[in-house]
Amino acid sequence: MSASESATATANQLREEAFHWLVRLTSGHATHADAEAFRRWSAQSSEHARAFFLARQLWQAMAPAEQKFRQEQAAKVVSHPRRFGRRAFLGGAIAASVAVLVARPSLLDGWPMGADFHTGVGEQRHVDLTQGVVLELNTQTRISQRSEALGDAAIEVLSGEVEIQASTALRVLAGNGELFADGARFNVRATEGSVCVTCLEGRLQLKHQGRRVSLEQGRQLTYTAQRQGQPTSFDTQQVMAWRQQLLVFNDAPLASVIDEINRYRPGMIVLMNAELGRRKVQARFSLAQLANVAVLIRDAYGATITELPGGVVLVS
Repeated sequence: MSASESATATANQLREEAFHWLVRLTSGHATHADAEAFRRWSAQSSEHARAFFLARQLWQAMAPAEQKFRQEQAAKVVSHPRRFGRRAFLGGAIAASVAVLVARPSLLDGWPMGADFHTGVGEQRHVDLTQGVVLELNTQTRISQRSEALGDAAIEVLSGEVEIQASTALRVLAGNGELFADGARFNVRATEGSVCVTCLEGRLQLKHQGRRVSLEQGRQLTYTAQRQGQPTSFDTQQVMAWRQQLLVFNDAPLASVIDEINRYRPGMIVLMNAELGRRKVQARFSLAQLANVAVLIRDAYGATITELPGGVVLVS
């Protein structure tokens, strides 16, 4: 078996394991031992945690399909009604779901193992890269140092978020774009296939899909592998809240709030209610509050929470 075939086989195995863990944790029969075993499994590597994240996304996306499936089955079997829960539906869909992920390897892009500088869950780190280049890494960030023929500094943001102060020439690779800075302070966030660049001071040049765009101080731009947005203004307090050990959300869906919180706290908050996930949130959390944030969500939105060992919390 070639190295690439072996890597694919390992990725496929992780996806299947992640689906089975999701089914077990949401079955209503999960024990403390199950939760502790899940914590150990997900902590083995970033690939394990990533596989579970994707399984959870698919679970949430399947809610409309589950409802339609139930309606169709009820119409067919009126005289012998059966209840089809999402657990049963997911069990039958695991093979198809894994096939989708295998056919779309881009879903796993941006999560490589190697990095010269990295942070763990909830960790932040200061790095003096070279004279004139300073990095402030946020939680779950991975950055590699690149060599340049002319001796200029260069890095690649593999995943996560970093504030960069460059008083000398610097090239930054993120996703399928390149940033060029010389006398600028800016923030780069690369998560879930999207890159958001925020110019805090000075000016940047972005090269993306054969186009060059200038990003001035006070402007922000987001791009993906397929498209590029337009420079817009931004809320400085919200973008840079993490530098003050805060998370700020302005009219954000609860689902996205939980996804962001999961980047900062050990364990996993698993949202099982898609309707609840669409509720809008106006909130300000200190990072010190995140250990008990599930209780705040319960009290604010009337949600039901099930707390398991290892920081695993089910929210419905």
